[in-house]
Amino acid sequence: MKAKKGMWVEVENIVLRPGERAPHLPEDTKRVPLVMWVKGFLESDVASLGDNVKVRTLTGRIVEGKLVTINPRHVHDFGDCVEELLQVGEEVKKELEKVLKEEDSDER
Repeated sequence: MKAKKGMWVEVENIVLRPGERAPHLPEDTKRVPLVMWVKGFLESDVASLGDNVKVRTLTGRIVEGKLVTINPRHVHDFGDCVEELLQVGEEVKKELEKVLKEEDSDER
């Protein structure tokens, strides 16, 4: 699939190569490049995956990088369920309800 000017795309840039990474990082982190992904509107007339292109971000910045995705999805979540947080959340709600009831009775 080819991308056309104005399409929503994602580009990739290598910010730091493995040899350029900070020395205090864990070994597994130092062995891989630091990569940046940016979404924006394609500025080129037409491009294929792997082409070096420019995009205009939602904030108006022009960023250059390798085209890696055409019409990228927004894929994110808040991770796995943490049972303790669910329990604490329920306890906090009960405590807040109790405090609100006390404040309400004090105002009368």
